[in-house]
Amino acid sequence: MGKNNSLAAASLREMAEEMEIVNLDRLQDRAIRSITADSRQAGLGSLFVAIPGLTVDGHDFLDAAVKKGCAAVLVGKGRCRGWKHAKVACLEAADTPKALGQVAASFHGHPARKMLMIGITGTNGKTTTTYLLESIIRQAGGNPGVIGTVNYRYNTVEIPAPFTTPDPVSLHRILAEMADNGVTHVIMETSSHALEQKRVEGILFDAALFTNLSRDHLDFHGDMGSYFASKKRLFTEYLKSDGKAVVICDDSDDSDTDWGRRLLAELRADKALGYTGKKGRTLVDCGLRGTTVAVREARESLAGTVASLTTPDGELEVRSELVGTFNLKNLLGAVGVAVALHISGEKIVVGLAQAQAAPGRLERVQSPAGVSVFVDFAHSPDALANVLQTMRRLTTGRLIVIFGCGGDRDRGKRPLMGKVAGSKADVVVLTSDNPRSEQPAAILRDIEAGILQTALPRLRLEGLLTQEAMRGYDIVPSRREAIRETIRHARPGDVVLLCGKGHETYQITPEGRFFFDDRLEAAAQAAVINW
Repeated sequence: MGKNNSLAAASLREMAEEMEIVNLDRLQDRAIRSITADSRQAGLGSLFVAIPGLTVDGHDFLDAAVKKGCAAVLVGKGRCRGWKHAKVACLEAADTPKALGQVAASFHGHPARKMLMIGITGTNGKTTTTYLLESIIRQAGGNPGVIGTVNYRYNTVEIPAPFTTPDPVSLHRILAEMADNGVTHVIMETSSHALEQKRVEGILFDAALFTNLSRDHLDFHGDMGSYFASKKRLFTEYLKSDGKAVVICDDSDDSDTDWGRRLLAELRADKALGYTGKKGRTLVDCGLRGTTVAVREARESLAGTVASLTTPDGELEVRSELVGTFNLKNLLGAVGVAVALHISGEKIVVGLAQAQAAPGRLERVQSPAGVSVFVDFAHSPDALANVLQTMRRLTTGRLIVIFGCGGDRDRGKRPLMGKVAGSKADVVVLTSDNPRSEQPAAILRDIEAGILQTALPRLRLEGLLTQEAMRGYDIVPSRREAIRETIRHARPGDVVLLCGKGHETYQITPEGRFFFDDRLEAAAQAAVINW
């Protein structure tokens, strides 16, 4: 197979023989130098794979790819009939998105097979858990690489992440670079979009972690059942036959909303998957009162978390700078994976103690004296509820939250998030997130509809923050103004949460994309006050 450089070439026939190609017997071999699903990136010696998309169909761009000089095209079943380009090989596959991942893996020599692969899926907690596992694996003597929402990183290399899980061509190229540079373990966030769109084809994971499931991305999936089914694919389609399945369970008494328990039950019931506990795949149940890995005792503060965990290998006393019950669950998940991979308790404890918080995940930023300011990525009702519940227990003054909702996304979650904020915070400041093509005022009205279902009164921000009123909400469309005015008037003992954008360093508006970083905005105002 080809190597990971610009002069690489792979045999089209050899790659095709690894896939379910319909017309393989008629294939004349070609030397393939690149693979793409974008006709604009096709060139001499490339293989163009036609993918049916949500808005466009790659089959409509076959002629454009041929004009660019591609050596072969891979199309859907029956699409080679009447093919007119004799010098360009035409292959058929029943499922071209699946075939794209397989051929990309083959072209790069199946790099995932050379490293231990860990997949993480769930609505919340994926990014934080990658940082925890990265530290544990490094402490245990491994050389981890990470593919996730913040970036793709290994050794000293950091690549900005346009998507949580990259497209198959980029994914296998990055995996090949990691393998060539000594990476031993890859920790990979696997989004529901990626699983549904088969972007992880060509990879079988050694371990898979389910963090949780709550409302998000329903503009894509339609309903929670479909969303769950996409997440479940990590365990049913992309986990090795002897892989380790790690599932975090909630304490909720409502089994209909505890998706972790549902996943456990379905995996245990599916005998074909081999989750027997005796042979085949290993199932690790993690929970606050779980069975395999569980919390015996925990102490939380704004400085971090100390917890005693029970594991099959004995009790562990872990310390972390991470704050909150939801982060305690992230710690549980990381420990569950580490235990499943037979990493010693000593290495786990040291790794967690040394792990830094993920950027923009309840990240403490520079604050005025006596005030605590945190930036968090919470952008779903459940994530917002979790962070507010956590900070409520740790706040001596008022709990203040600044947030909005993204435009061109699931509108149904907007009033839900408004209701959560109005019920759990003392002061709510509604502001713009990434409105994209929508008008910010319309998004804010959708969120406000949820707040109106609570007892939180509408008050002007300046009066709310400077007078004796302790509770209320206001709408400040400018995110910069909302952050600066709120921090300027915060009182000692208050906790200010900037939610929704986390690590992002941009804001997308109807006028375009601009640089914007919640952390820098907060720090700039804090510096003025402290000066």
